[in-house]
Amino acid sequence: MEEEKPWVLISEVGGDHGYLEELADIVKQHFRIICHKELLENPELHGPKIQALLNWKYCPVVEPTLLRLLPALKVVASGGVGVDHLDVPFINSLGVKVTNTPRVVSDSTADLAMGLLLASARRILEGHQVAIDPKTVHIPQRLMGVQVTNATIGIIGMGEIGYKIAQRAKGFDMKIVYHNRRRRSAEDERAVGATFCQSLDELLGTSDFVMIAVKFTPETRGLIGHRELSIMKPTATLINISRGQVVDQDALVEALQSGSIQAAALDVTHPEPLPRSLAP
Repeated sequence: MEEEKPWVLISEVGGDHGYLEELADIVKQHFRIICHKELLENPELHGPKIQALLNWKYCPVVEPTLLRLLPALKVVASGGVGVDHLDVPFINSLGVKVTNTPRVVSDSTADLAMGLLLASARRILEGHQVAIDPKTVHIPQRLMGVQVTNATIGIIGMGEIGYKIAQRAKGFDMKIVYHNRRRRSAEDERAVGATFCQSLDELLGTSDFVMIAVKFTPETRGLIGHRELSIMKPTATLINISRGQVVDQDALVEALQSGSIQAAALDVTHPEPLPRSLAP
């Protein structure tokens, strides 16, 4: 029965970039698994049998040298929403389909976005460090943070995840403004109490919390740089759940060090992890 299953290439089982054992067991129910290392050890034997490639945490890297080893490949399945790490036109030109997993983590990502907002506003991580520090003898007043209720959140990118963030922000009685390529319907806006900003600058200048939820495209690369950060309030916080490359990281570090903005809460950076010289 094992020989009748289609062959699938994965990065590895376990390790920093591999599948958890329990997930690999599920895959094994439907496929004959070949790990990347096994393929490279004997590409002539394994390569022609592989029909699917499961790309998890960007591994294995889907590049021409790898694809040339897989003449029978039919599909590259990426575990995640974004496909910016894949050269989709090139892969398609080989007769190979590309799939992703949209909407699977939309709620989880929106939850995380609000978690970052709350953690930064109420200085939860700093409070935790004070709480566990054996040298602590008093609680500094700076840990009071800022109020989220009635604050203005500006959402850049009001797609599925951006809208779910707005739904959560409504629960905190936040004022919601957004900027998007296409304005949402009046019904959508009313449902969360959102106001459309015609320009990004308008959003940046009025928001207490700037939430980046755009897709990563050539147009959004470097969307937030020196100029955009200079428009933000000095009391504002930048939150990024999109991709690290959407923000000019050097500009962000400079803005934080100079006090041009109050804080940043980042789910993503470029590279990941950050060089330790940039890490807090």
